[in-house]
Amino acid sequence: MSVEDAGRLPEQKHRLYEDVLALLLGTLLASLGVTLYTEATLATGGVAGVSMLVNYLTGYGFGPIFFVVNLPFYALAILRMGWPYTLRTFAAVALLSLFSRLTPGWIDIAALDPLYAAATGGGLIGMGLLILFRHRAGLGGLNILALYLQDKGIMRAGWFQLAVDVMILVAAFFVLPLEKVALSLVGAAVVNLILGINHKPGRYMGMS
Repeated sequence: MSVEDAGRLPEQKHRLYEDVLALLLGTLLASLGVTLYTEATLATGGVAGVSMLVNYLTGYGFGPIFFVVNLPFYALAILRMGWPYTLRTFAAVALLSLFSRLTPGWIDIAALDPLYAAATGGGLIGMGLLILFRHRAGLGGLNILALYLQDKGIMRAGWFQLAVDVMILVAAFFVLPLEKVALSLVGAAVVNLILGINHKPGRYMGMS
């Protein structure tokens, strides 16, 4: 079968169990990335980055902050993306909030190089997001707006996220040391390169 023939195959919807597995795997990967970030006191972009900064400033756990900050964005998700997407995204946010709380109890990090945390944590978050995006889900907040803009053909989700993430990380200068912000930028670049390269319309046949 040629590439041209493959491109003409009918689109296939994901089955329910495929969506469930994707939500679990995507959020597990992302929560491990978040754990590496918080252990190294780094920040990322999006609502997760905002939640991390609030966590560092207040001492409240990342999971509850992340869950609450996402609540206002569900109205946009319902209006623009529909109930199925919104429900999957709500489930993904709830799972990430839960897993990010449980993961530090599942693994014991005795030593962690900040550069490794930035690159590997960014890779885990990016792959987790990619899995969720391909199953028509996200991690709430700016991911909802990013996917909406991509669906409308205005801007790719990865590049929009990169622009917003840079602005959020600029705010991190007021919370974290300079070297931590620099490493956070490395991680943000990894996340968004994964999305920018791999999450393109027409590249993936699965639909929900």
